[in-house]
Amino acid sequence: MLARQAVLDEFEQAGFSWLWSTDSEGRLSYISPGAMAKAPALVGKLLTSVIETDPENPDERSGRPLTFQISAHCRICDLVVRFTGAAGNDLRWWALSGQPYMLPDGTFAGYRGFARDVTSEYRRKREDSRAAAFDSLTGLFNRHRMTGRLDAVLAAFRPTGQCCGLMMMDLDRFKHVNDTMGHPAGDELLRQVADRLRTVVGDRGEIGRLGGDEFQIIMPNFDDRGQMGELAAKLIQMVSQPYAIDGKRAVIGASLGIAVAPHDGDTREALVASADLALYAAKNGGRGQFRFFSSELQDEAMERSVLNHDLREALVREELELHYQPVVRIDDHMVVGFEALMRWNHSERGAISPSVFIPIAEESNLIVPLGDWALRQACTDAAKWPQSVRLGVNISSVQFANPSFVATVADALEQSGLDPQRLELELTENVFMRDTELVDEAFAALKGLGVRLALDDFGSGYSSLRYLQSAPFDTLKVDRSFVSTCAADDQNSAKIISAIIGLADALGMETTVEGVEAFDQLEVVRDRGAKQVQGHIFANAMPVVEVNRHMESGALKIEPNGPSRHRIERRAVFRRVGIIHDDHRYEAVMRDLSRVGARIDGLLGVPVGTNLVVDLGGGQLAVSVVTRSQGPVIGVEFETPLTSDGAGGLCTRHRLSPMMLAVANAASEAAPKGRQQFMEVAVRGSRDHG
Repeated sequence: MLARQAVLDEFEQAGFSWLWSTDSEGRLSYISPGAMAKAPALVGKLLTSVIETDPENPDERSGRPLTFQISAHCRICDLVVRFTGAAGNDLRWWALSGQPYMLPDGTFAGYRGFARDVTSEYRRKREDSRAAAFDSLTGLFNRHRMTGRLDAVLAAFRPTGQCCGLMMMDLDRFKHVNDTMGHPAGDELLRQVADRLRTVVGDRGEIGRLGGDEFQIIMPNFDDRGQMGELAAKLIQMVSQPYAIDGKRAVIGASLGIAVAPHDGDTREALVASADLALYAAKNGGRGQFRFFSSELQDEAMERSVLNHDLREALVREELELHYQPVVRIDDHMVVGFEALMRWNHSERGAISPSVFIPIAEESNLIVPLGDWALRQACTDAAKWPQSVRLGVNISSVQFANPSFVATVADALEQSGLDPQRLELELTENVFMRDTELVDEAFAALKGLGVRLALDDFGSGYSSLRYLQSAPFDTLKVDRSFVSTCAADDQNSAKIISAIIGLADALGMETTVEGVEAFDQLEVVRDRGAKQVQGHIFANAMPVVEVNRHMESGALKIEPNGPSRHRIERRAVFRRVGIIHDDHRYEAVMRDLSRVGARIDGLLGVPVGTNLVVDLGGGQLAVSVVTRSQGPVIGVEFETPLTSDGAGGLCTRHRLSPMMLAVANAASEAAPKGRQQFMEVAVRGSRDHG
């Protein structure tokens, strides 16, 4: 016995390991004095209050809860634990081993064991593990970690049909920062971008930097495209705010593509490919926007290539023309100016919206010759108008950045003979995404020519107040997004319009409110102090021939003419949809679509109040009720409003997964009398499940 005691004493004194024991209640009954300076004070405390398993331990074996192992009287072998009584640099980790001790009658009497200090080797292991999983520059997860995580999430969700959102994000104009400010500045910018992403995403997703300026966000069990769209818009807004780096200001943007498993792919490769395609579409759409994946994107990419070629040909063949929309003084309804708007009537496709061909022109840099042509043509047309009528011309940020832009403006004025004070160049906030000195030089040169400057779509971009301090704008144009909701019960939009007008007045600028379409909107903006408005309530954009006819007759006064109340925008569409009612499915054509309802053609004699399920395709089912019925045409109201798809279209917030759709179809085929009820339950179930 004495020999055994001597061996134990020598073992403790050697410092390789130390001994510990607990009683039946888990309280420490013994701990070697050499374990730490405060070892004697730990006797009598619960073992689980002194140590804990480390959640950051790269060794998966330590993932089993310590409390579970002790309560189950399990044998403990080299379990890495953290001493809770220390912090910071004093943190210690032990490899704990122990054996449950039983009395002769089988009663549990506690643990007997030993431990060794593994702090140094554990810290090295954790640092190595972190280096393998984290991006060293930003502290975000790296590509390897994100790949493994996405594989794991999809594998876990696949059997149950749960959804997983994936966002791919690229920074716009990051290369410009690297080229002009240097790579250290680029690195600092990436670190600040990572901080902003963490702030916005929070615990809703896992963020990784895949390399360069490419980021990825995994959102497990997330399929609400309304919430994802709001998050994407917030991310773009926050990333696009200016950055302070080494006393200078850097401005970038962001584009985002979104895909959702299992709808857009149930494997990592398929889901990433879908998100990448959506990201490509967002960039082609003009950057600074997000897009959801849809099966039409591949066809859209081909369509863009064809339209790009046709647009070049149209410019050469002079197929483009300018229409002019009046800007009206609100007090007396007199026309004070016209905004030049580009129109393209394709020889085969008919009228093509500027929202389609302008982004294509910007992506291919065709916008420079296109914009130069529009500027020269508009100045030539306006030179024939009365001196009291101004001309507004939209200038793309790409066109503005062209070194020869100021010379082009000077040449257009000289060739047309237009008074420079009558020309107002309309710029968006994207022009500030350049080197500040170059922007200031361009502003100074333009003001030297005597032209006016207007800030278009004010309030829809970033950090507007900051550059209004120095930018020499003459006019602020209030973005139409505020006007569309200003007469609604929610008065925030009206308050924003009032604030913008007050700001402009304080800075000595004029204000033009865009997008006024109804009398209730006109009344709101008038009450909020607007002096000039522009919108369909006074006139649509018209060809120059019609403008000249007004000028010759002296009819420079336009009386407002429009609906008394603004209705939620309905988009004219031609889309085949399925209609599910009772035990039947019908084919029909949807001709109008808004967030809250649609007009559908092809069903005869459907009573008002009938419940239907509208199948928009791709798992998009909208539970609806008939609100209008006349002959073969019905109007339906959706139970849940649609949401933006990021490309100017609308989509359902949730979709039925292929698995849920198969189950719902199988159930309805087995009991066709309840087809509609099955579908309604499936739709509501998908919302709850998401």
